[in-house]
Amino acid sequence: MSALVSAPPPNGTSTLDTGASVGRTDISVVMPCLNEEASIGTCVDKALEGIRRTGLQGEVVVCDNGSTDRSAAIAAAHGARVVHQPERGYGNAYLAGFESARGRYFVMGDADDTYDFTQLDQFVALLQQGHEYVLGSRFKGTIQPGAMPWLHQYIGNPVLTWVLNRLFDLSASDAHSGMRAFTREAFDRMHLQTTGMEFASEIVINAAKSRLKTAEVPIDYRPRVGESKLNSLRDGWRHLRFMLLHSPNHLFLLPGLVFLVLGLAGLGWLLPGPQFIAMQMVDIHVMILAALMAILGAQAITLGLSAKAYAFTHRFVPSDALIERFYRHFSLERGLLVALDLGGLGFVVNLQILMTWLGSSFGDLNAVRPALFGSTLMMLGGQVAFGSCLLAILDIKEEARRRARSSAEAAREKARLAAEQPSRGRRALAGELS
Repeated sequence: MSALVSAPPPNGTSTLDTGASVGRTDISVVMPCLNEEASIGTCVDKALEGIRRTGLQGEVVVCDNGSTDRSAAIAAAHGARVVHQPERGYGNAYLAGFESARGRYFVMGDADDTYDFTQLDQFVALLQQGHEYVLGSRFKGTIQPGAMPWLHQYIGNPVLTWVLNRLFDLSASDAHSGMRAFTREAFDRMHLQTTGMEFASEIVINAAKSRLKTAEVPIDYRPRVGESKLNSLRDGWRHLRFMLLHSPNHLFLLPGLVFLVLGLAGLGWLLPGPQFIAMQMVDIHVMILAALMAILGAQAITLGLSAKAYAFTHRFVPSDALIERFYRHFSLERGLLVALDLGGLGFVVNLQILMTWLGSSFGDLNAVRPALFGSTLMMLGGQVAFGSCLLAILDIKEEARRRARSSAEAAREKARLAAEQPSRGRRALAGELS
């Protein structure tokens, strides 16, 4: 397996060898590399041995992410093809490597000798059996002493994996493993784009959203060679932030729904007057809190629907059953009617208070509860109105697609009927002659 080494680019842009001149191969093992001269040669040798074990053709692609040591030269000397990505970032390095890769199957892993690339035949075997994405699980395999800090092994990785499974209804055992494999078609469908350590979470999430056929393989995890590039708190937060931002159901919709229901229930409960719980009076202060909860809940729901609509219409997610059902029933006119009903009801309540005050010649007025109730309804009506306009704007592109599909279906149906018309005429004529 010959190595094609690209020289570091003089102008600071990444140099990618697409491989168009030398054709495709079966397996591409892709490794990001940043100052890994102590381990990169061993990793390349193990990857080449793993490829040989499969009986297929393959290559090792090392994406150098700005190393200042001899990592790139060592990788090339051991038979890897080196590409360069000067823009720092775990995701940046992998994306450049995948774009340069020529294989039908992609195997990814770190270049610090923590993963045993001689085991990659297990990954490829599952891909050949029809799986599209294979995750190497350290927690189902063996984590050697000293390979993973106690905080990562018993808190960080398990907690982040649990959060990811809960948010996206998955059952991954090691969501942040660095060794995985997938087909070229699966890579194209996942539309990966993050640049940092959250790239590991993005793969798992997008694999699920793309409905890839997945499997897991137990793997060994060894102590790394060289200095770790991880920052526990920073990288952990980037993973958690990415998961939350890609789960508007849990970030916006569910909390918003809870706040809205509790807020409206509290308003209705306290509207007649003070209430008592365990001999403690609950009064206007709690009613104000309930009004704020209802307003906040409505705002969160609007943001959640807008986020899901944006992601769906811009094809960040392949499908979204909730937003598709929502838009089947939603229209700007219906949203404005709901807003008018809410705002109108609140306006009538406040108008009645005003008339009562006028009728008493601007005397004492004790109408804080109904005024708070009516004002909350008016604010909710305003939120629904503006939110409906935003959701209608976000649906412009998708609405055009729906109309185009309807026109195409109508044209096909018209062509089908036109094609059947002569045959019907011939059958009618034949019937008359007989």
